[in-house]
Amino acid sequence: MNNKKFAAESVGKRMIKQVPVCHQNDRVLDVKKMLFDTMDGLETINYIYVIDNKNKLIGVFSIKEIFRKPEKTLIREIMENELVKIRPHADQEKVVILALRNNLKAIPVVGKGDEFLGIVPSDVILDILHLENVEDFLKMAGINSPLQKVLKGSAWYLFKVRIPWLVLGLLGGIVGATVITYFEGPLRENFILASFIPLILYMSGAVGNQTEILLIRNMAVDSQISAWKYLFRELRSSFLIALILSFLLFLISMVFFGAPYYISIILSSSLFIGVFISVLIGVFMPCVLKKMGKDPAIGSGPFSTILRDVLSLVIYFSITILLLNLFQ
Repeated sequence: MNNKKFAAESVGKRMIKQVPVCHQNDRVLDVKKMLFDTMDGLETINYIYVIDNKNKLIGVFSIKEIFRKPEKTLIREIMENELVKIRPHADQEKVVILALRNNLKAIPVVGKGDEFLGIVPSDVILDILHLENVEDFLKMAGINSPLQKVLKGSAWYLFKVRIPWLVLGLLGGIVGATVITYFEGPLRENFILASFIPLILYMSGAVGNQTEILLIRNMAVDSQISAWKYLFRELRSSFLIALILSFLLFLISMVFFGAPYYISIILSSSLFIGVFISVLIGVFMPCVLKKMGKDPAIGSGPFSTILRDVLSLVIYFSITILLLNLFQ
């Protein structure tokens, strides 16, 4: 089967065919001889694949077994029958998931009726893993385009793939500026509150980004991951993170900045709640995109950043007005 028939990022496009095969009634001695006779034409020998007379894949074993077992041992006695395999039209990222999940150096590719077509070897799996990681990071930065096109694209092409999320970011920034303008009064009377805006936004963004990146990587490795279980685990972890960060901010604002106690309470409370909101967004956005059949990495980063910033500002100033009215 010709690799050119498959899509660019499919498993079939990345598989190789020059691999050692044998039959279940062969002996270890027969396989050794086959390896010596065909070595120059083989692309990899990590595993030896067992096929029947119709080229159906029925087993596999490591080449190490050839040197461990007596030469008269039949292959059917040493081969593994429970096979991890993949179809040629599957997305190449799935072969990486299978390799990582099952701790395998190569994954066999089978067609209709389990016809043996070839394998995806370890070096190709590592290459796919690298490319998928880079493309995911590009998507989280708002660049949803193949890596090669990004690296070699013209200035006009790079402009087209980058501008949409940047325009959305500009609009989000305008919304944020409007929120700040609306709370101009409290900021003018308590200037220290304005000086801590970058810190509140940064800490919320940092925690949210960590949550998103970890969740998206977990989704890639385990497509059946439970969003609710992951959310509860993240909330427990984030509670401790938020508690420590808000306590440190409370002390630092009072000791080093000389802020009144009620200002320190505003700052620490805003940070505490902001961290929790960021975690919810960090879990919610990738799950929604996945539910819609979209790549979680495409819009999670840019859109979540805008949403986190605006909500963090709203929370910050809402707590500010509430507590200032209470303490003053």
